[in-house]
Amino acid sequence: MKQKKYNISVEATLEVIGGKWKCVILCHLTHGKKRTNELRRLMPNISQKMLTAQLRELEEDGVIIRTLYHELPPRVEYELSNYGWSLEGILNLLCDWGEQHIIRVHGSKEEYLEDNILNQD
Repeated sequence: MKQKKYNISVEATLEVIGGKWKCVILCHLTHGKKRTNELRRLMPNISQKMLTAQLRELEEDGVIIRTLYHELPPRVEYELSNYGWSLEGILNLLCDWGEQHIIRVHGSKEEYLEDNILNQD
């Protein structure tokens, strides 16, 4: 198998956190452990299949930790790993940039950002 070589290092970053949903999942996990259904409620436009796939990939990359509790019914929680917490600064910068972009394009953020914990000042 040929060893992968990156053109620039940002490719390696995007390989782990790229795509529409991974950064959103990670931002929610900066506010604490979440169960799958909690994440679905926080991200109503993601399908269950896509959420499961994204969580699996983040776990495989060591960015999140999946904890299975052997109860009836079984309970699963996701949280950032220590490695995942190293992305907190990047995630905050992405959120800040996005907010400024919304203001630049739309004039204000109030009508264009959902009212949730991630959008509170």
